[in-house]
Amino acid sequence: MMNLTDEYFMNAALREAEAALEKGEIPVGAVIVLNNRIIARAHNLTETLNDVTAHAEMQALTSAFHYLGAKYLNDCTIFVTLEPCVMCAGALYWSQIGKVVYGASDPKKGYTLVNAALLHPKTEVVCGILAKESRRLLEDFFKKLRM
Repeated sequence: MMNLTDEYFMNAALREAEAALEKGEIPVGAVIVLNNRIIARAHNLTETLNDVTAHAEMQALTSAFHYLGAKYLNDCTIFVTLEPCVMCAGALYWSQIGKVVYGASDPKKGYTLVNAALLHPKTEVVCGILAKESRRLLEDFFKKLRM
């Protein structure tokens, strides 16, 4: 089986972020991968659902739990376009996700600002994958919002 790259899956997360943008949501997207297959796709839905917890990661986690019929994602990787916030890092911790790959850092609300150890100790972290593309979507969104 071909081993797909982090960039391949981050591009899928970017497509989810673009879907969020089309709905007027903050453009953050996420996919969860198991054995080189996307098992969950999601994007921010905080405005659509009127729910501050409806972040892309939270939506993707719920979808992955349902897909697997399990509450732990030890063998999964989440690809998310923006560094997870503290809430999402906590949920990722409890899911025991195997790996977190994110694009753009979030210097204002990212979990590393508070405590880089918020993720499970066994969780591998990779940051900066397609960061420029992820950041550009967010910057364009907020520029339009301020016009």
